[in-house]
Amino acid sequence: MSEEVRSYLLSLQGRITDALEAVEGEGGARFRQDAWQRPPDSPLQGDGITRILEDGRVFERAGCGFSHVSGPQLPPSATQHRPELAGAPFEAMGVSLVFHPRNPYVPTVHMNVRMISAAQPGGEPVCWFGGGMDLTPYYGFDEDAQHFHRTCRDALAPFGDELYPRFKTWCDAYFHLKHRDEQRGVGGIFFDDFSELGFARSFAMLQSVGDAFLGAYLPIVQRRVDTPYGERERDFQLYRRGRYVEFNLVWDRGTHFGLQSGGRTESILLSMPPLASWSYRREDPPGSPEARLKEHFLQGRDWL
Repeated sequence: MSEEVRSYLLSLQGRITDALEAVEGEGGARFRQDAWQRPPDSPLQGDGITRILEDGRVFERAGCGFSHVSGPQLPPSATQHRPELAGAPFEAMGVSLVFHPRNPYVPTVHMNVRMISAAQPGGEPVCWFGGGMDLTPYYGFDEDAQHFHRTCRDALAPFGDELYPRFKTWCDAYFHLKHRDEQRGVGGIFFDDFSELGFARSFAMLQSVGDAFLGAYLPIVQRRVDTPYGERERDFQLYRRGRYVEFNLVWDRGTHFGLQSGGRTESILLSMPPLASWSYRREDPPGSPEARLKEHFLQGRDWL
């Protein structure tokens, strides 16, 4: 099972990074590859490939990482819903990406697909999947949010009509900055601890989500990448990126899992934007595009 999942994840990482380099175009930025192996005395064993593109024409920073690690004890962030596996040895692998575009009219995007397996001594291995994708615009467009959500719905449809509304609601609840009572973006889909379809069908669902990512995101990039912008839009983009940093450091289970389990810090934090800013009690003028982001787009609405 591990080899089958690993092979798919490596292929997915390669397809996605190749597609982004094509968007950058001839002479554009290229991904730098950092293949790593955990040292013998590390609390985690395993390997991975971190690919990072920086200072590109389209993407200011784009990170896409594959990791495959095992450890002697599941961290607390992975046993919230499986207390019977607390302290069990585990194996985890996944692809995680965050793309921060240069143009403020192009949204930031996140996608993650992963598998975790664990077993108590003498017990049968338990395997589950998690992941999803979500969109974080700075200047929102209804047609972009609708396209993203339709693509997510279509990826899940072969596995049950109830999955999209369930995972969409889960995404809205998960990507919520509780300390600000604010959504991070327009959402998408999110699922965790998922194994209810059995291994083969659950893995097939994971693949459908991973394979849908480029079709969900790249048409939006192509629609917005040449939109003119100035200092006002750039300032707002950096301000909203601050919210992204807050969520990833304070609430994100994936970040916590990596840090709690002794993971590779550089790879865990590849999701951070290259630049971000904070402003004390910022208020945007009523009716402005900046105010509309919060009033209309950060509301967890039904985009279909």
